[in-house]
Amino acid sequence: MSPTGPVLVVTNLDDPTTDLVIDELHGRGVPVVRFDSGDFPATLSFAATITGEGLTGTLTTPTRTADLSGVRSLYYRRPSGFTFPHLDEQTARFAVTQARYGLGGVLAALPGCLYVNHPHRIGDAEFKPSGLAAAATAGFTLPPTLLTSDPDAARAFIKSTPGPVIYKPLAAPLYRNEHGVSCTVKVDEVTAEEIDDSVSGTAHLFQERVDKAYDVRVTVIGDHVFTVRIDSDLLDWRTDYDLLTYTPVHPPPGLTAALFRYLSLFGLVFGAFDFAVDPEGQWWFLEFTDLLCECS
Repeated sequence: MSPTGPVLVVTNLDDPTTDLVIDELHGRGVPVVRFDSGDFPATLSFAATITGEGLTGTLTTPTRTADLSGVRSLYYRRPSGFTFPHLDEQTARFAVTQARYGLGGVLAALPGCLYVNHPHRIGDAEFKPSGLAAAATAGFTLPPTLLTSDPDAARAFIKSTPGPVIYKPLAAPLYRNEHGVSCTVKVDEVTAEEIDDSVSGTAHLFQERVDKAYDVRVTVIGDHVFTVRIDSDLLDWRTDYDLLTYTPVHPPPGLTAALFRYLSLFGLVFGAFDFAVDPEGQWWFLEFTDLLCECS
């Protein structure tokens, strides 16, 4: 890693959070090379050589060229996928695979690079069932949760759960609202009567709704922990930022250690944790993200 080398920022174009990060880096005089891996090969190219000392070469965008052996760090934040619309289906499938394992493999093997986070580790952590299991192992308290494609199992879970049950997506594909703004899939309450055979069409996550007094977002980067209370009357505070108020708070005893245990399980250095705090002061783990990708 070079202390004077660039930071590679791998993201899609529609990402205001990344814009803020890049503005801060520019303000500190840090060189930045931003690109979307989905731009390959149209406007993005690379040439990498494997030597006895590791990987060397260059990555070139329309405005920048980065020395791959001198990259100080890589900030990876949900770039778009590879596409080859000019090719027939079979050839495009081959090209996408080669791009993923070629360019993707090069970006995952930069010598001495600080990854925030490493794309392979992100891939592991993005599986919500794995994340929930890791949260339990780390020591967090979780609401009762069901993962299923079985309508009967979903109905039985809802009927047996003492409180209301909500539906949550297992992943967060890019959606846009009627105004063209990027948003998450809506989290909402669901009753047993609303469950029909369409549930069998894919996987779903059902979870008991926490009777919360407020939400908390905890952001961890390196050794630093930032904990913010979020007050609103919303089931999912990410759906309307104009209604939110923020207050710094201290985490309860033991929570910080659990945060680092969780990150260690996946080999991550950065992440954000969402908790609901009930009227008795119990912190319930809801979700983890290493991308902070929400409505904005």
